Amino acid sequence: MAEAVVIGASAGALEALSIILPGLPTDYGLPVCVVVHLPPNKKSLLTDLFQTKCCVKVREADDKEPICAGTVYFAPPGYHLLIERDKSLSLSNDEPVLYSRPSVDVLFESAADAYGPGLIGIVLTGANQDGARGLKAVAEAGGTVIVQSPSGAHSSAMPEAALAACPGAQVLSLAEIAVFLRDVEKA
Repeated sequence: MAEAVVIGASAGALEALSIILPGLPTDYGLPVCVVVHLPPNKKSLLTDLFQTKCCVKVREADDKEPICAGTVYFAPPGYHLLIERDKSLSLSNDEPVLYSRPSVDVLFESAADAYGPGLIGIVLTGANQDGARGLKAVAEAGGTVIVQSPSGAHSSAMPEAALAACPGAQVLSLAEIAVFLRDVEKA
């Protein structure tokens, strides 16, 4: 049974997330944690932008914050976002991973440890390999792994790397991912 969703994206993230996140209903029963590669020295506008588009709560993650269902948490610029085993959020300024902080791999690996088979990991559009190793960790923990169809991605490098690491991942369009996420929490 699904307990949480983690999403990673980079180049083209705004467009991709604009198709997926607004479809989540007000009473959505899962927390969603999102890493988007952002410049470290600027305030992120993602929370403000998506709060106006979404029915669920949207917020920037805070250190040591308990995870709540029906909330989308964005990693703040310049910090890795992790999920602790007690289902709280943690922020770290450890070294960048694949030149990125926040890193998709860091979020996915920590979430796989916390949620195991209850985790859904989704890699979307992006121009590097971040997320591939993390998605493999989700698969190895028994979680559900989904990759945006590379042919429909703004930048196909992240989805292609994720598929190379997880050849058994479900390959879905953005619209199909949106439907999957709406339906999975009812299952």
